[in-house]
Amino acid sequence: MRLGTSVAFNRRFGLGWLLFGYAFLYVPIAALVLYSFNDSPLPNVWRGFTFKWYAALARDSELLNGLWLSLQIAFLTACGSVVLGTMAAFALVKYKRFAGRTLFSGMVNAPLVMPEVVVGLSLLLMLVSVQRALGFPERGLGTIWLGHLLLGMAYATVVIQSRLQAMPPQLEEAAMDLGARPHQVFWLVTLPMIAQSLVSAWLLTFTISLDDVVLSAFLSGPGSTTMPLVIFSRARLGLNPSVNAVATVFIAIVAIGVAAASWFIANAERRRQDELAAAAHG
Repeated sequence: MRLGTSVAFNRRFGLGWLLFGYAFLYVPIAALVLYSFNDSPLPNVWRGFTFKWYAALARDSELLNGLWLSLQIAFLTACGSVVLGTMAAFALVKYKRFAGRTLFSGMVNAPLVMPEVVVGLSLLLMLVSVQRALGFPERGLGTIWLGHLLLGMAYATVVIQSRLQAMPPQLEEAAMDLGARPHQVFWLVTLPMIAQSLVSAWLLTFTISLDDVVLSAFLSGPGSTTMPLVIFSRARLGLNPSVNAVATVFIAIVAIGVAAASWFIANAERRRQDELAAAAHG
């Protein structure tokens, strides 16, 4: 009797903590979306339903320019991080011994543990020195992208490296035994097998770049203010519901991306299982 009571209590306790965790994570987001339709200029006082803050957002050139710049940088960062992260992960997994491997691994993982303030300041000092010596680059989209790429590559490498380590090496060995060259093995065997991790790394680095404040603050210049920097600067004077509206747009973009990626990963996994089953029966 006591055992049954204890099991029931543990289940209720675990369910309670689960619900509390979900509420802690998602209730603030739901409140933000709800108050983006609030008719009151005060962000925490409900006075009716309206779309006027979205109309105001459409006329706010500073917010729209910041949003467009953030989307450009996030897209370029995600693409570049996946390419460089794949190369770094491939080198670390496939080549166990080469000169400077320990140093290379440490440098790739350093941005994960180093404070962004230190990374941003060091990049700023380097770019200022280069600009004084060569006359370029001017601080703007390119410099922000370089900073985000440095951070994004580290995250992408971890995600892709874990998938490469879990991939059976016999598949690549079988392809080479059948006459495939190394580059053919990579494009025809390795890359399709790690496609899901590439999508995950792309989404992760896109999100990290989209909401970065610290690196963007150090590396931005006149006329290149990202969306998080615009929101951060306005927060000092008091936020209005138009910021809730642009945050809702951000949430919608990320939600659509996550849903699309989940559908892609699920379909890819289903096809892979079907191919394995067909091969086993064939």
